[in-house]
Amino acid sequence: MDYRAVFALAAPLFLNSGIQAVLNLTDTWFLGRISAEATAAVGAVFWFAIVFVLLFGGAAIAVQTLVAQAYGAGERARAAQTTWSGLWVVLLMSPLFVLAGLAGGWLLAPAHLPPGLQAMALDFWFPRVAGSVFGVALWCLTSFFNGIGRTWITLGLMAAVGLANVVLNQVLVFAFGFGVAGVAWATTAAQAVGLLWGLRIFLNPQTRRDFASHLHWQPRAIPMRRALALGLPMGLLPAADLIGTGLFQLMQVDLGTVAGAATQVTMMMTSIAYLPAIGIASAGTTLVGQAIGAGDRDWARRVGNASIKLTVGYMGLVSLLLALAGPWSMPLFINPADPDAHAVAQTAALLIWLGAAYQIFDGLNLGCGFALRGAGDVRVPAVMTLALSWLGFLPLVHMLTFAPGAGWVDWLPQFGLGVAGGWTALLVYVAVLGTMMALRWRSGAWRRIEIH
Repeated sequence: MDYRAVFALAAPLFLNSGIQAVLNLTDTWFLGRISAEATAAVGAVFWFAIVFVLLFGGAAIAVQTLVAQAYGAGERARAAQTTWSGLWVVLLMSPLFVLAGLAGGWLLAPAHLPPGLQAMALDFWFPRVAGSVFGVALWCLTSFFNGIGRTWITLGLMAAVGLANVVLNQVLVFAFGFGVAGVAWATTAAQAVGLLWGLRIFLNPQTRRDFASHLHWQPRAIPMRRALALGLPMGLLPAADLIGTGLFQLMQVDLGTVAGAATQVTMMMTSIAYLPAIGIASAGTTLVGQAIGAGDRDWARRVGNASIKLTVGYMGLVSLLLALAGPWSMPLFINPADPDAHAVAQTAALLIWLGAAYQIFDGLNLGCGFALRGAGDVRVPAVMTLALSWLGFLPLVHMLTFAPGAGWVDWLPQFGLGVAGGWTALLVYVAVLGTMMALRWRSGAWRRIEIH
């Protein structure tokens, strides 16, 4: 195994995902400048917004696998056609993004958030969810460049999005006084900028010459159905996971502003380990997909194993460093004038240790899950994640978080461990999920999947 070649492919993806972590931290910093309540409000809905992106944007995820397999088979025109098919599916899905954005009040009603928190959560919800169609369309284009191994183009696109997001946050949040809504509008506008630039590169002379990207723009039913058939379970897997994570975080918000804000800050800090690791794992998707497209499943196993080791190693090391730095890093994301600032920073500095422990297992989950994605093995992992998240994780979070009589349901035993109990349940869940994904990869069931 030539790890230098793996690093050459993974490094831009690693930096690209690192930029996404910076985007999250930028948004969290701007929210913290508004108030701890604003941070908690966004924390209540942040993961649910991502769930809709994954449910409606699964075809964009599938583009990378299908492009990598076509490229590995030497069918470059099919790679471009797959990308256009993904963009057409996103266009057809765009009304669903808008409807989900408009339904924010109805979707949040069962949570019974305090009126002030709910108002700020809804300010964030509509522009973030309805505008996600731009981000998903951009995702199709970056999946194409990742699938053909030109990951440095993806890095350039996301760097531009990150820079635009910082500038737009400052303008919309403070100069124009949009507050929490400004944070969401800044992300939406930045993604639209990235989409326009990505289309320009996709249609430039070099890409047209190498892939005939300008000749296959017409919608075609068969490749669109293929992208949907593969993309729906691909989106369902992380969506099922994030629905559980979203409800977990909503339970912490229900405990109070301190628990909710501390959980949101800790989540965004752990993204420094999580999101760059997605870049490494995504390289595994490309390498496994290309190897399978070329008909070499033994090599697919070797490159998959290599990406899994790198993902776990990175997340374990960085998570430890984040936990050690917690006492001085957490206060940076809280307005010192806020009356809850000290309590939020202190709680977050403790939670980051539980976060560091679960990130090691999450590295195993990501590495194996993305390798399985490259092989097209997505249905069984999606079912496993759905069952474990909803039938195991959520009941455990409720049991460990709430005191008797204070929870959402009264038919589960409740131990009242507070926010630390909720994070302990998250650790147990990710440890079991990571182990299950590793067993699925080692079983070799993906070897029997036929590609088209």
